[in-house]
Amino acid sequence: MTHQPLPFISIVTLNYNQTPITIDFLKSTELLKFRNFETLVCDMGSNIDPTDEINALNIPNTRVLRSEENLGFTGGNNWGMRQAKGDYVFIVNNDTEVTPDLLDELLAPFHSDPTIGVTSPKIRFYHHPNVIQYAGFNEIDVFTGRASAVGSKEEDKGQHDTSGYTHGAHGCAMLVKREVIDKVGMFPEKFFIYYEEWDWSSRIKKPDTKFIIKRRHLFTTKNPSPWVSKVLSRFIIIPETEYCICAVTPTHGNSFASLCFSHFSPFQKQCCAL
Repeated sequence: MTHQPLPFISIVTLNYNQTPITIDFLKSTELLKFRNFETLVCDMGSNIDPTDEINALNIPNTRVLRSEENLGFTGGNNWGMRQAKGDYVFIVNNDTEVTPDLLDELLAPFHSDPTIGVTSPKIRFYHHPNVIQYAGFNEIDVFTGRASAVGSKEEDKGQHDTSGYTHGAHGCAMLVKREVIDKVGMFPEKFFIYYEEWDWSSRIKKPDTKFIIKRRHLFTTKNPSPWVSKVLSRFIIIPETEYCICAVTPTHGNSFASLCFSHFSPFQKQCCAL
């Protein structure tokens, strides 16, 4: 039997005056079972350059990319993606801690369905760990231009534990196929932060591509966003789209990977579960 080479993943995370939080995230990546990845820490003009402190950790395949200005969530992640080498790019907040199975679980749907373009995990609130924030997205309301999350504010009793297709990926944690980035482009930088994932999801999601929500990996966030003061006007562009977005649940019993936002940097307190 011929074995296919492991895909290479680029983990892209932003840092803005939160080096200790970012370090907690980086230490957690050392526990990942899937090891064929690089980590790009994109520093958005922090007051103190974190490069030496992060390099001193000696975490393999980790690079600090230093920008002299805060490019925002969209610009910073795009900047990182342009320098990423992976077959897949994992956009993830720096205020997270990953559990060992996370990358394996997010990768699995791509192997079974070539039309899947993006996978995202379920999200629960940090201070209310049994309450769901995101278990996929409903279709955007064409009258209000707003989106609602599946399971939002519901107590998690397992009612959204089945992985499946969804209408949009969550910007706090999304694994994106390189082919999608090359074909569709990146985050719309007009947003700076918020609603950027909806514009991107809308451009990605054409009839032959899917988004998957993978449900039961955990995320938690703890501090307010360093970018909130620079939020631009929000609007949604919904052109014809081409790829699918998926949300994912575990494939084996109670064993699940988790990602924990240890501090609330670009978003509010939340937990994502696959």
